Amino acid sequence: MFLYQPTSGYSYNSDSIFLYHFIRSFNPKGRVLDVGCGVGILSLLVSRDFVVDMSLIDKQENMLSYAKLNLSINNLKANLYLGDFSSFDIGEKFDMIISNPPFYGNGSVQSQDEHLSIARYASHLPLDGFVKNVKSLLKPRGRFIFCYDAKEIDNILCELRSNQINPEVIRFVHSKIDRESKLVLVSARMNSKSTTKVLPPLVVFDESSRYLAESSSAFDEADTHSMKGDF
Repeated sequence: MFLYQPTSGYSYNSDSIFLYHFIRSFNPKGRVLDVGCGVGILSLLVSRDFVVDMSLIDKQENMLSYAKLNLSINNLKANLYLGDFSSFDIGEKFDMIISNPPFYGNGSVQSQDEHLSIARYASHLPLDGFVKNVKSLLKPRGRFIFCYDAKEIDNILCELRSNQINPEVIRFVHSKIDRESKLVLVSARMNSKSTTKVLPPLVVFDESSRYLAESSSAFDEADTHSMKGDF
């Protein structure tokens, strides 16, 4: 799959690839919403590999322009919405909401690039408002799958449970087996009573900094090829 990305500003990275690898195991179907879609990487992969009615939302018009172009050149279709997700409401519910949201905390040194700042920092989509609106948009048994800063796991669990979205599956991503996790993958479900399952970690590199089998296969299954370009 080929897609364009801007020459400056936010570009998708391995977080989105590993998140898609996680999403695949839940067999997306029905109406799916991609929050903070960026250039559309998650939506493109889900639409390519599953039969879904895809919708995308981003607060940056230039990102939606790239997403629209990337959908077109890959012969895929989706509904695109421009706006702040915290107040997003089209009067319809979704079977699944997926997201690689901005999650860097207030203690991080923010980029002076406005587009990068919006794409990366949680102040542009605070976790409490994010989860609250997910609740309002999910169907009664809808699923919410996203990645976030692993250090925020206590706040993630608190916000999910206070909104009756039960965290069913959690997986931590580690760059190497002896490194602390910086990314967590979460699958949560509305009104679920299941106990939380913590999967074995996804470890990206071996001790010689070579991709391990699962992380390598995640890139293979995504099979993306990107080019920088402005239009």
